[in-house]
Amino acid sequence: MFNSAVPTLLNRPQHFANAYRQIGMETGVASASPHHLVLMLYDGLLESVGRARAAMAAGSIDLKCAQIGRAVRILDEGLLAALDMESGGEIALNLRNLYSYAVVQLTRGNLRNDPSALDEVERLIRPVRDAWESIGAQVSSRVPA
Repeated sequence: MFNSAVPTLLNRPQHFANAYRQIGMETGVASASPHHLVLMLYDGLLESVGRARAAMAAGSIDLKCAQIGRAVRILDEGLLAALDMESGGEIALNLRNLYSYAVVQLTRGNLRNDPSALDEVERLIRPVRDAWESIGAQVSSRVPA
């Protein structure tokens, strides 16, 4: 009864890897601090930009578009949406402008198949991500237990 399904499932190791990765991601999100969630967004953004660049070089249009779309969603629905424009002051305004510019550059890079636009986004976002990571210990030590 089950024997016919077992070989089919065993021939799809990527399916299991994706399921495991999804469970790990959901667990990480559920237990992450707000600071770490933002760091995860930055990491996901940079990962998508890198994958889009590789897909562009390989001529894989579908994968390029999917990864750039994911990066744009992370910027729009994650990083931009999380900004507190009322109390964030100049920093929030500058980040909003940076994220908006990154969306434009990703879109241009996608339309023109231009890896330099993706490179620019990575050059602009990586230092912000690294700075965000470096303040993690300070933020964690201020959060009451």
